[in-house]
Amino acid sequence: MNNSRRNFIKKSLLGLAGLLVLPKISTSEIKAEPSIKLQFKPSPETWDSNNISLSWLGHSTVLINFYGKILLTDPALFNRVGVNLLGLTIGPERLTPPALSIDEIPKPDLILLSHGHMDHTDYPTLEYLTEKFPNQIDVVTAYLTKDIIEDLEWKSIAVLDWSDSANISDINITAFEVKHFGWRYPWEKDRSRGYYKDGRSFNSYLIEYNNKKIFFGGDTAYTDKLTAVAPFAPDIAIMPVGAYNPWKHNHCNPEEALKMAKDMNAKHFIPIHTKTFIQSQEPFNEAIEWTRNSYSNYNLNLGLSSIGETFVL
Repeated sequence: MNNSRRNFIKKSLLGLAGLLVLPKISTSEIKAEPSIKLQFKPSPETWDSNNISLSWLGHSTVLINFYGKILLTDPALFNRVGVNLLGLTIGPERLTPPALSIDEIPKPDLILLSHGHMDHTDYPTLEYLTEKFPNQIDVVTAYLTKDIIEDLEWKSIAVLDWSDSANISDINITAFEVKHFGWRYPWEKDRSRGYYKDGRSFNSYLIEYNNKKIFFGGDTAYTDKLTAVAPFAPDIAIMPVGAYNPWKHNHCNPEEALKMAKDMNAKHFIPIHTKTFIQSQEPFNEAIEWTRNSYSNYNLNLGLSSIGETFVL
């Protein structure tokens, strides 16, 4: 058995132990269908590379055609996210299928990983994509999270700390601090616990290309740290809106997400991080309904509000 496989199994077993000590979520108040059919399906093969087209595929996964550059955020495209053990994933099951299956995803030029949580850095999805497109995908990840993915066949790996920038294939990416936490397993050091030098980090990203700017919020609670993005005035803000009850210290609610987007002078708002997995106790449709009811109060355009919808700018 090679060292890579041995380390993979060791981490999987440790992760399974970690799941057993995590607090359990009560789902008694969550109103959701066991299997939800999507109303929309994107057609990336028809997207025009002379503009920006993007589609929310589910959870925090967004497929973006950025003037011909194909970007993918926090891809999680299989039925479960969680600990990988001998080819099986132990963790939350999707209630909503991805808007595109993993085989329907066009080759990404760049993947953005906001932090090391298993629903954002989903190893099986990343392994599948890099095996299908070996040494053809650039990836950006947060400080002290490279070890999770470095054994995969990437074209390049860029590790960005807060305020760091990189230029990859003419796309400029800058990492910004958010309010979240970074450990992949409960016993690991992370910056939310004060380990700024040797703890896992968590990013949001500003992506600039062809004089347009997209902000990807990753995962965050409400914070004024994103006012640092205001001078850039993103054309599009992709922001998490779910899993806030009872996790308000780590996740913003829709009102807070909209306020942060307004504070960064964004123009168009794309909600994510809801209606995919059961991770909290708010009703299944609440975050999107709240977003629909509130966005006009912030002088923002709501680009889309359903998984599978496509927004074009």
